[in-house]
Amino acid sequence: MNYKFTIIVPVYNEEDNLERVEKELLAYTKIASLPTKILFVNDGSKDSSQQLIEDICNRNAAFNYILFEANRGLSAAIKAGFDYADTELVGYIDSDLQTAPEDFNLLLKHIDTYDLVTGVRADRKDSFVKNMSSKIANGIRRAFTKDGMDDTGCPLKVIKTEYAKRIPMFKGLHRFLPAMILLQNGKVTQIPVRHFPRIAGTAKFGLWNRLLGPLMDCFAYLWMKKKYINYTVSKQG
Repeated sequence: MNYKFTIIVPVYNEEDNLERVEKELLAYTKIASLPTKILFVNDGSKDSSQQLIEDICNRNAAFNYILFEANRGLSAAIKAGFDYADTELVGYIDSDLQTAPEDFNLLLKHIDTYDLVTGVRADRKDSFVKNMSSKIANGIRRAFTKDGMDDTGCPLKVIKTEYAKRIPMFKGLHRFLPAMILLQNGKVTQIPVRHFPRIAGTAKFGLWNRLLGPLMDCFAYLWMKKKYINYTVSKQG
């Protein structure tokens, strides 16, 4: 099949979720607005996630995987997905499925006009502490980056692959994807998507990851913005 869209699924110790991930993503491939394939990125899971991923890929032609030899974090998993993607569009969704794969179709409606389309979680089903720390972190990041995005932590995004592959990722930078597209003079927008409570597995982020870590990452972003190289080739011989 001539696939047009790759969905990256970062995985770290999600054995309790993967059966549902297979079911929901397989169902989505049948209603997707573009021919779609799935790329699991196993971030060095220590449970049975890898065996489950291989079983899923063996019985579904549109599913594939890469496995890290050790845990490297969410940003590294997303970056590897960008590196290995061979379709014109790439997106990602968390393996906890707190967002719905079907909502990719809402984002894909706008990708002809924009270079990144991100979801913004409406009516979030998280705890008060998680919601407030996320809201504060987003406010701090927005003040630093001026990207105008309300919820860059939303794990539902679609990006033109040519832009995604030019993002110089480092740990924590997955929160700055819209800002990194803007550095390339690309266009970004956000679209409301549904949000659901986690029903299996364990959350990988605490207060440090959601609030204090992102504050430190803002300074890393400012350094990168100052040093960022961007060019356009006008002619080639």
